Amino acid sequence: MSERLEDIAAAMVRDGQGILAADESSGTIKKRFDQIGLESTEDARRDYREMMFRADEAMKNYISGVILYDETIRQKAADGTPLVDLLKAADAVPGIKVDMGAKPLALQSGEKVTEGLDGLRERLNEYYKLGARFAKWRAVIEISASTPSHNAIHANAHALARYAALCQEAGIVPIVEPEVLMDGPEASHTIERCFDVTKWTLNSVFDELYYANVSLEGMILKPNMVIAGQKCPTQAPAEQVAEMTLTCLKQCVPSAVPGIAFLSGGQSDEDATKHLSLMNAQGGLPWKLTFSYGRALQQAALKVWGGKTENVAAAQRAFTHRAKMNSLAALGTWSDAAERAAA
Repeated sequence: MSERLEDIAAAMVRDGQGILAADESSGTIKKRFDQIGLESTEDARRDYREMMFRADEAMKNYISGVILYDETIRQKAADGTPLVDLLKAADAVPGIKVDMGAKPLALQSGEKVTEGLDGLRERLNEYYKLGARFAKWRAVIEISASTPSHNAIHANAHALARYAALCQEAGIVPIVEPEVLMDGPEASHTIERCFDVTKWTLNSVFDELYYANVSLEGMILKPNMVIAGQKCPTQAPAEQVAEMTLTCLKQCVPSAVPGIAFLSGGQSDEDATKHLSLMNAQGGLPWKLTFSYGRALQQAALKVWGGKTENVAAAQRAFTHRAKMNSLAALGTWSDAAERAAA
């Protein structure tokens, strides 16, 4: 594979393929394993990731890249093969989560800013040697009656831009992830309010990327869809979600960006697939639209697997099914009928 940032970014948004977010922190994966009554040991985490990375049909046909966690990028499969090599064998680009999580923003009640810039240059250089060719940094924007504040949006946009510049300096494609949350303590906002905050956030992020000299051709955007808060009594139909999300993106995202890989952000597996397909079905977009899902790709497989070796093949089939459905969505050809037929 070419080492040019533009070529790596293009490979990450190949037609009909998307990115698997397998970068759950130790705390998050423990919560996932608690659901199936499995202790979160290093071996269990390795086995779980290896189960997906060895699902040949899914990895070769539907997954273009995988976001790894610091532990995972260093792990070897049960037979001694580095997990990174399993990804490369499937022609999936290895990536790495590099942020240190969202921490309370000083003097801003309830708001957060993502940390992890200290020492990032050195960490990126090490991750490059370990095989990573893209990275991910997530900023979190919460909507309530009094938030977000200008300070929270600016602080997160500025950090995303500094992170992206450091990535490109290291020969690594940055996934820039500003997530306007659909959940939270209040989360009763309308889809119109989400539109306004998402637009504000994206405009701020691209301003900061410009000031930081980040090459737009060598990055991927990972935004939320425009969607009502989980506690909002009026939930917009799928067609409205697709239409308002596209309108927002067209107003904010320069055409030089090669691809937009959505996060699923609390949507059901099928809603995340349906919304993506409706957007792609419209056609004529300046950028590729695809998926970068974690839970919405893995949840079904996790439940089928249950931590048992004898369930690996069935779990791989469940993972492949969701990956295939999202591949169809990335081509704009998913349908309820395809979902039922494949299931």
